[in-house]
Amino acid sequence: MINGDLIMPEEEFVSINIPKRIYDKIVNEIKDSTEFKSPEDFVTYVLEQVLEEEEEESVYSEEEEEAIKDRLRSLGYL
Repeated sequence: MINGDLIMPEEEFVSINIPKRIYDKIVNEIKDSTEFKSPEDFVTYVLEQVLEEEEEESVYSEEEEEAIKDRLRSLGYL
């Protein structure tokens, strides 16, 4: 730890092409930001948030769905 910051191992980066109109919107969005130093920082943050949300979504197996339906039926909801 240096100055309270965690030292992260060097990450490998790749390039991704996006339409210039989206890039321009990002630049405009972050121009007064203190949180994002670059469009790349912003895009990384947004993608991490989207991927995290997808991980949090719960998908039931067919067996779990059937058990839920059976329970709802027994309670008179279906």
